[in-house]
Amino acid sequence: MKDNFSTNSDKYAKYRPKYPSDFFEYLNSILPNKKNSWDCGTGNGQVACELAKIFENVFATDISQAQIDNAIKAKNICYSVQPAETTNFDNGKFDLIVVAQAIHWFDFDKFYAEVKRTVKNNALLCVVGYSRVKINEQIDNLITDFYTNIIGSYWDKERKYIDENYTTIPFPFDEIQTPNFVNSQNWTLEHLIGYLNTWSAVKHFIKKNNYNPIDILQKDIEQHWSNELTKEVHFPLLLRIGRITK
Repeated sequence: MKDNFSTNSDKYAKYRPKYPSDFFEYLNSILPNKKNSWDCGTGNGQVACELAKIFENVFATDISQAQIDNAIKAKNICYSVQPAETTNFDNGKFDLIVVAQAIHWFDFDKFYAEVKRTVKNNALLCVVGYSRVKINEQIDNLITDFYTNIIGSYWDKERKYIDENYTTIPFPFDEIQTPNFVNSQNWTLEHLIGYLNTWSAVKHFIKKNNYNPIDILQKDIEQHWSNELTKEVHFPLLLRIGRITK
């Protein structure tokens, strides 16, 4: 499992998009039990914080100590630094395991073995993420060109699973058909640029070339931002949910 997000983890916590409330409402409606949940690859803890409103106990893990240090705190969230594939959790502990924008970094076979070991019978595995940001045609085209032609060769190979909307990940579970969800928020230009700077490919580009390619993209986007303080940004969710029987 790769760690691309320990560097500037405070910016990750500040600028990464949140998940919509209707997604958590839906998840709550299909849960068989609500005692223990595991947020695996928790990052800044934003999903753990929402799960804490539903579950008695939330256990949130990440391989990055820096991410854990910057994570959102709550009384019923227990954070720990552990790899997804090998944890110290008891057998048959969890009613729900959530992996948000992280499954593509995991060793699928080893992680799924850990999932099966640590869940209760009839528990759920929820794999969720978001696809590329959408704003308007002009800005979307600029970001697509940047994503593909400027930093395209700097993406880790695992990124392809997001580009393929998580449809090609192995998923050996009894899959539940889910509604479509879109995460919509109002962002300033500063927030958008902050988000783009959290992309792992941007970090790889800077490391090799010693300059930030976002600086040029920002000037191009500014021409289409007009005088609006904020614009509505949209992130279509990628979602797969499976039920696990033992």
